[in-house]
This record gives sequence, structure tokens and C-alpha cells, in this order.
Amino acid sequence: MTDAKDVPESTETPDGTGAPASDDLEVPELPGDEAVPAAADVQTACAEVEAELAEWKDRHLRLAAEYENFRKRAARERDELRTRAQADLARRLLDALDDLGRVAHLDPAATAASDVIAGVELVERKVLRELSAAGLEAVATTDVPFDPAVHEAIATVAAPSTDQDHTVAAVFQAGYRFNGTLLRPARVQVRIFSEPAPSD
Repeated sequence: MTDAKDVPESTETPDGTGAPASDDLEVPELPGDEAVPAAADVQTACAEVEAELAEWKDRHLRLAAEYENFRKRAARERDELRTRAQADLARRLLDALDDLGRVAHLDPAATAASDVIAGVELVERKVLRELSAAGLEAVATTDVPFDPAVHEAIATVAAPSTDQDHTVAAVFQAGYRFNGTLLRPARVQVRIFSEPAPSD
């Protein structure tokens, strides 16, 4: 009789397939299991992201405030520069204004007309000199080609020859540029040449 301990255990499963018992199976590890962070690590990462976000938000607010301050400062400096430039121009004209006041308060009964005219011409020269130094430039004298960019034709006159066609014959109102910018076009009379009508 065979000893029971010498009989090998059956490896057959109840369904008869002969598969090994479940105790003998090795369960494989799923990929990525070791990469799943713990809850504490997630909270730490979230805290770091929130801190970085708060830092960038603070930087953004500081930058926006600095830009607003710069914009206001630039506008203020621009206004101050404009005011200083206007004050400097006014200062240049004070002497001419004084002369004009003296001419305006002359006693008509005791002053010759020629003296008044001479005084006004003196004031005009002073004003033009100071404005020219500031950048004012008169536009268009006579006998120059008509230029619609700086001239406004308000009258025409016959030109005696073709070489004077479309030239300025007279200036009714002077035009001016200031530092290259046209302030007012000159109002002029323009010569126009036309062929004489054939005689019968």
C-alpha cells in the first residue's frame, strides 16, 4: 500500500484544466504604479504653483502701476515742456510788445505820421526776427513757380510770356511755416499764359 505522503498533490483545478493554484500565481505590477504621487506630494506641488502664481500676479500689478506712473509722468513732462516753450516765445516778444505800446500811446497831435509808421515798422521787424529765430519761415515771394502745396491761388493775371506761366505775380497774404510745418498757405495771384487768338 502506498503511503499517502508519497502521493503527489493533484494540480488539476476543479474545471480539469490543470492550471496552477491561485496561491502559486505571481501578480505582475502595473506600469506606472510607482509614479503615482502621494497626497502630501500633490498638496506640496499645488502650494508651490499657487505661490508662483501669486508672485507673477504681484509682478503684473507692480508693472501695471509703474507703467501708469510713467504715462502720467511723461504727459506731465510734455505739458511742462510745451509751457516752457510757449513762455520762452512770449519772453522773446516782450521787447517788441513794449515798443508797440509806446507807439500806440503816442500823442497824435504832437507826433508826425511818419514817426508812427517808422515805429510800427520797427515793431514788425522785431517780431519777425524773434519768430524767425524760433523757427518761423515766410512762404512765397513773387516771381516763383506756383506750388499748390504752399500757395492758395485767389486770382489770375495774364502772363506776358510762356516762361512766366504759372508763376506768382503778387502775394495778398503771406504764408508761414514753423519748423517745416505749414501753418498757413500764401494767398497769391498767379500768372497764366494763353496763346493769343488768331487774327482774321
